[in-house]
Amino acid sequence: MAKPTLFQQQDTLTRYLRDPDHCAPPVGMDVARAQVYRDLVFSNLSSLLSGTFPVLVKILGDDHWRVLVRIFLRDHRAQTPKFGEIAQEFVEFLASEPQALNDAAWPPFMVELVHYEWVEMALQQSEAEPLPVSDAGLLLERPLQVSPLAWLLAYGWPVQLVGPDYRPDTPPVQPTLLLVRRAEDWSARFCELSPLAWRLLQRIGEFPSLDGRAQMEGLAMEAGMVGSPEFVDSGLALLRQMHGEAVIGIVV
Repeated sequence: MAKPTLFQQQDTLTRYLRDPDHCAPPVGMDVARAQVYRDLVFSNLSSLLSGTFPVLVKILGDDHWRVLVRIFLRDHRAQTPKFGEIAQEFVEFLASEPQALNDAAWPPFMVELVHYEWVEMALQQSEAEPLPVSDAGLLLERPLQVSPLAWLLAYGWPVQLVGPDYRPDTPPVQPTLLLVRRAEDWSARFCELSPLAWRLLQRIGEFPSLDGRAQMEGLAMEAGMVGSPEFVDSGLALLRQMHGEAVIGIVV
């Protein structure tokens, strides 16, 4: 029998490290040494991911968490060598490979929860710059823009409430609309938005050439509130609040 090539040995070892329950280490390799590598790879990946998804780890418990990490290690092929981006690939894997999770009763909100937990890390690592300081007195007169450090999120599940003591079985009728922004201290601040506030920020992204007044008029038309001075007043107050929090700014 021909001696395995280096590539074949590496491929065999890699298969073993990914799926030790179904793959054997390379022929001739010391089993105890192979098990050390196996445990190191798994432990490092589990530790790396658990720091980003602490809520999910608590909900699943150690045993189910280990099963989930093993599925990811076994079935996913990473597209990045950067440790900081592995969590994003974990989120994308769970969202795009539901068939890999058919063997266990995973929480129905799991995919949205991991995205919600990942967002905090992703926003803190973002290299985007905050918006320049602008005059709040021009909010109605000039086109507006949403800060690249303020992200709109929409979920079918109330992910901000999910935890070990609250595990809903069915999603609520209304979606969960959130805004997450990076504050000056680089912390991620989450807040729940009303449908109108969420739609206003969405409109600013969709129609960047409209000034603040036109945005409010368009929102009023969508809401069936054309001609309502109370709607305009509350809308302007919302714009000022978001401007003060550096969520929106004026296009200069």
